[in-house]
This record gives sequence, C-alpha cells and structure tokens, in this order.
Amino acid sequence: MTDKIVPSKRKVHRESWDHYFLELAQQVSERSTCERATVGAVLVQEHRIIATGYNGAISGDPHCDEAGHLMRDGHCIRTIHAEMNAIIQCAANGVSTHGATVYVNFFPCLNCTKALIQAGIKRIVYAHDYRNDPYGEALLKQHHLDVLHLTPQE
Repeated sequence: MTDKIVPSKRKVHRESWDHYFLELAQQVSERSTCERATVGAVLVQEHRIIATGYNGAISGDPHCDEAGHLMRDGHCIRTIHAEMNAIIQCAANGVSTHGATVYVNFFPCLNCTKALIQAGIKRIVYAHDYRNDPYGEALLKQHHLDVLHLTPQE
C-alpha cells in the first residue's frame, strides 16, 4: 500500500486570526442585556480563547432588560463591562491573562483600559471607536500596548 497526495481542487479563503476573533467578539456581544451598548470581548492567548465577556448585570442580579437601567451621572451602574467580565472569568478560574490579546467590538472605556493594562494584556483589537478617552489612549502608549483598529469584514 502506498500513500498518494491528491491536490485539492478547491481554494479556501480563510480570514485572518484578527478578523476571526473580532467577529467572535461581535457574536459574544449579542448576549448583552444592555440596550444602551452591546459589547463583547474575547481574550486570546496564542490563538486560543481563554475567556469571553459581555456587558450586563452581575451574576444573580436582574438585567437591564428586566429591571430597567439604574442610572447615575449618565451611566448605568447596574452593568459590568465586557472586558471586566472576561478578566474576572480568568481570575475566577486561575487563568493567566499575561501577554494576551483582547478583541472587543468597541474601544475600551477608561476603567476597562486600566484593568486591561493591570491584567497584563499586551494587545487590543477593536472594531468601533466609542468615546475614546485621551488619557486612556495615553496610558496604552505609555504601557506599550499594541492597539489595532480593525474594520469588520462584510
């Protein structure tokens, strides 16, 4: 018995890893219960997903779609952000985030930016600008994070 290589007649176009994980972040965002902003985050180490998160109420509490938005100074304080949920999921399960990439459909807010830096995230890939904080952008540069604004593929 001899093995024979048979060439493929089909040429498959695969999207880049960045586009793939960014599309997954968009998919994760669909779990969000906040109508004000549906945000999803995917934390990745070496092309492997280590956590996902979306914005919504903390576990066990009513969600905004059930109880309404609890507003203070123009922000819903019932909500925890997608990036925080992903980081907390790693912490709860003993998974290191050091050197990871976060894929998120909206640019992280200032508090999430600080948490991502503190968690050792080294790269942020995002699809849409959203109230990009100049101080947050300066922190990302100061801490040498690679930030990529990537347009989703149609």
